[in-house]
Amino acid sequence: MQNALRLIFFLLVRAFVLVFLGMQVRRRNLLPATGPAIVVANHNSHLDTLVLISLFPLHLLPRVRPVAAADYFLKNRFLAWFSTKVIGIIPMIRGHASKHFDPLAPCHEALARGDILVLFPEGTRGEPEKLEHFKKGIAYLAEKWPQVPITPVFLHGLGKALPRGEFLLVPFFCDVFVGEALTFHDDKNIFLDDINSRFKTLADEGHFPAW
Repeated sequence: MQNALRLIFFLLVRAFVLVFLGMQVRRRNLLPATGPAIVVANHNSHLDTLVLISLFPLHLLPRVRPVAAADYFLKNRFLAWFSTKVIGIIPMIRGHASKHFDPLAPCHEALARGDILVLFPEGTRGEPEKLEHFKKGIAYLAEKWPQVPITPVFLHGLGKALPRGEFLLVPFFCDVFVGEALTFHDDKNIFLDDINSRFKTLADEGHFPAW
C-alpha cells in the first residue's frame, strides 16, 4: 500500500513539474542508477525534494530517500505520516551532535542498505538562487563512505516558483544541472571546497541573470 501511494503521488508530481514548471534537465544520465549513492543539491524551496525524486526511474522510488529536518517534518501526525510514508524522508535531528549521539546515523543505515540519499548541505532553504557555503555534515558522511559516489545537482527557478515562507505556487521555468559524481578526498576542507566549486560551475553554466 505504501509503495503504491508513493508511486501514484510521484506520477502526479512528474506531470506537474513537466507541465506547470516546464522542467529542463541537463545530463540526467549522470544521476546514480543504483545505490549506495548520494545526491546533493542547493535548497531554495519545498519543491526541491519533489523535483529531485521525480528525476529518477519509478523502479528506484523505494530506494530514493531524501534527508529532511525532523523538527519540521515530524511536527504533526499527518505531516509526519505523509513525509515518511509517501515522500520517504529520513528524518534527521539537527543541532544535537555529540560523542554519544550521531545525527547522521540514519544516513549511515540507509547507505548500508544500498539506498540513494538526497541531501541539501546548505542546511536549510535559503534566498532564491543564492548559493550558500555547504555545511560540514556532507564531508563527515563522505569520509565515512569514501567509495560512495556523490552527485551534485544545481536547481534553478524553484526558489521563485515556491520560495520559503510562501504557499502560493507561481508558474516558473525550472532548470536542473547534473554534474559529474565525486568521492571523498583525504581532507574534509578540501572536499568541501571541491564540491562548492562544482556547484558554482554548474550555476554559472546556465548564464542566469541575478534576481
